Amino acid sequence: MAKKDAAQDPAGAEAKPAGKLKLIILIVVALLLAAGLSVGGTWFFLSKGEAKSEVATESAEPAVPVKQMAIYEELVPAFVVNFTHNGRPRYMQVSIALLVRDQAALDALKVHMPVLRNRLVMLFSNQEFESLITPVGKEMLRQQATASVQELAQQETGNVTVEQVLFTNLVLQ
Repeated sequence: MAKKDAAQDPAGAEAKPAGKLKLIILIVVALLLAAGLSVGGTWFFLSKGEAKSEVATESAEPAVPVKQMAIYEELVPAFVVNFTHNGRPRYMQVSIALLVRDQAALDALKVHMPVLRNRLVMLFSNQEFESLITPVGKEMLRQQATASVQELAQQETGNVTVEQVLFTNLVLQ
């Protein structure tokens, strides 16, 4: 009987490690398969979301208006106006640039440049010295000039044309 037990023990000893090795290999393969499926699923869902966002951006891009390049038209010569402050003569020199986005509209407005210059001279000469020495007063004057020029452009050309009036130089004396 001892021979029978001894003969079965070596075969049984080899069977147990071989069974454990198969189990370990099976677990490793299952883990690799799970990791692969996880990576594949993640890639699938993320690429699906990117495709939707690309389609959304492609359809949204034509709807967004493209801003045209800025064109600056310098009004020369500079405006020089005089006014009085407490009985004392005061002078103001203003250099102006017009910000427009459409060259054709600017050309249509240039025809009316004498009227535009007259409006600005009248606006500048009616200012109070105390308000012009503050930064807020200068900004208010710039906004008034912008509104005046836009109003003239709307009347004469049917288009606002001028986006902003910019002061490139302002001297008070």
